[in-house]
Amino acid sequence: MSKPWLKNYPKDVSHEIDLLGYNSLIDFFHQSVEKYQDQPAFNNFDTELSFNEVDKLSRDFAAYLQTNHNLEKGDRVALMSPNTLSFPVAMWGIIRTGAVQVNVNPMYTARELAHQLNDAQVDTIIIFSGSTPVLAEIIEKTSIQNIITIDLDDLVNKGLPAIPIDERLTLTNTFSQALNIGRDLALTEPSLSTSDLIFLQYTGGTTGLSKGAMLTHGNIMSNTLQCKEFLNSYTKQGEEVVLTAIPMYHIFALTVNALCYFFYGAKNILVTNPRDMPAFVKIWQTHDITFFTGVNTLFNGLLHTPGFSEVDFSKLKLCIGGGASVQEAVATKWLETTGTRLNEGYGLSETSPVLTLNIGDVNCTISGIGVPVSSTDISIHNDSGIELPQGEAGELWAKGPQVMAGYWNNVNATKESITEDGYFKTGDIAMIDMQGFAHIVDRKKDMINVSGFKVFPNEIEAEVAKIPGIVESACIGVEDDRTGEAVKLFVVRENETLTEQDIINFCRKSLTGYKIPKYVHFIEQIPKSTVGKILRRELK
Repeated sequence: MSKPWLKNYPKDVSHEIDLLGYNSLIDFFHQSVEKYQDQPAFNNFDTELSFNEVDKLSRDFAAYLQTNHNLEKGDRVALMSPNTLSFPVAMWGIIRTGAVQVNVNPMYTARELAHQLNDAQVDTIIIFSGSTPVLAEIIEKTSIQNIITIDLDDLVNKGLPAIPIDERLTLTNTFSQALNIGRDLALTEPSLSTSDLIFLQYTGGTTGLSKGAMLTHGNIMSNTLQCKEFLNSYTKQGEEVVLTAIPMYHIFALTVNALCYFFYGAKNILVTNPRDMPAFVKIWQTHDITFFTGVNTLFNGLLHTPGFSEVDFSKLKLCIGGGASVQEAVATKWLETTGTRLNEGYGLSETSPVLTLNIGDVNCTISGIGVPVSSTDISIHNDSGIELPQGEAGELWAKGPQVMAGYWNNVNATKESITEDGYFKTGDIAMIDMQGFAHIVDRKKDMINVSGFKVFPNEIEAEVAKIPGIVESACIGVEDDRTGEAVKLFVVRENETLTEQDIINFCRKSLTGYKIPKYVHFIEQIPKSTVGKILRRELK
C-alpha cells in the first residue's frame, strides 16, 4: 500500500526520524541534564527534584548497583513501584549501569509476579514496600537474591506514613540506604549501542501468560523522537508542566511522560494514587498543567468528580488518550469542560508504544487514531495475511524503528507475531479510511459473533456512553443457543431510574438488530487494570 496518510501530516512534521549521532538513551539523558540543570524535573507530594539532582541521585544508585551487586550490562533488574520520586531515580540508575529494566506492576498477584520474575531471570528487585507481602509469598520460587525497598517517604521527607515491609523477607537495603552507600562509590557507564536492550515490557497476558517485549535503546530513542516530531508545535522547551497519573511502569507513561517530556525539560507532576479522584483534582488545582495523558476511564472518572469542572484549564495545551479507545461522548464532554481537545494515540507495549497519533486543531476534529508517526508504516490484512484496500477492516500490521526486537526467550511467539519483512501483527482490527486516517474497530479477541455477524464491543459501549445517567459500560459475548453468541452489557449508572429496557430502546435507535444487547446487567463497578483498561475477561 502507498502511504495515503502522509498528505495529512502537519507541515512542520518530518516524514522520517534519524538516530545519527546517538548510541543510547544515556546520551539523551546527559544532554537534558546539561541543558536544564537546576530546573525542576519531577514533583511528588510537593517535593521537587531538579535535573541535576536526578543526575546525582541516579549516579549514586547506579554506582551502588554496579559495585555492591556486580550489576553488568544486560543483567535484568525488576522495578516494581507506583509513581514516586524514587521511580525515575531508580530507572536512570538501572539504565546507567547498562542493565535491562523489567517493569513490574506493583498490584500484581503472586502468580503474575512469580511468572514475570522467573521468565525475565531476575535476581535483583527494587520494590515498593506496600508490595512486599506479594513478593514474600513467592520469593522461594524465584531466583531473587537482592531486595531494595522503596517507601513513599523516600526523597520526599514529608513525614508520610511508613508502610511496613513483610517480615518474611530478608531485606538487602532500603532505597535511601542504597543511595547513601553509592555516594562514595565510583560509576563506570558502559559502552552501549542502539541494539542493546533497555526494557523488558511485559504484555497484559489477557490470553495467557504475559510475554516480555524486548525493547532496545534504539526502539525507545526512536519513539521519543517520533513523539517529539508531532508534539513540537505544542511545547516550549523548559516551560511545560506535565501531569502523570498513568503509572510509569506502563509503557505509555514511561515513554511519553517520563522520557519524552524529560528531554523537553518539563516539570513532571507525579500522581501516586490516581484512583483517589478528589485528591487527584486537588493536585491539578495546585499546578498550571500544560500536558496530560490518560485513558478513557480516567478522563471519564475526572469528569464525574466534583470540583473538576472548576479547575483553571487556561494553561492546558494538549491532552492525549491511549491504552484504549477514547469514546466520543467522553471526548465531547472533555472539550466542553476543559476547552482542550482530547486527542487519541495508539500503540502497544511491543511498539514502545506509539504507532499513530491523532493531533489536530479543535476546529478540525478527526475521529480515530490519526496517522502513523514518522518512519512508520501500517497496513491492513485479512486472516490469510492478504493486504486489504483502504476502507476495509482487518488486522493492523505495523513496521518501524520502534517495533520490539522480539519476545524474551520466546522464539515461537516472536515468529508468530513478526513477519519476515519486519511487520508486527498487532491483533487489533482496524481500517484506513479514504482520507488516509486510521481507525481501531476493536481487539480481535474481543469480537462477538452473532449469527455469523461480527460485533465489536467498542461500538456498543461508545453508543451507550451517550445515554444521560450512564457512567460507563462494558460489553462481552455470551453463549446463546440460537445465535451462537449474544451481546451482554454491564452498566454502571448514576441515574437509578434507568432500566434495562431504556438502554435497549436507546440502542435500537442507532444500532442494527444483531448489535443490540440481549442482556443488560447493572453493576457497581467495571473491573479495570491499574491503568484503567476494562478487563472483559473478568466479566466473562
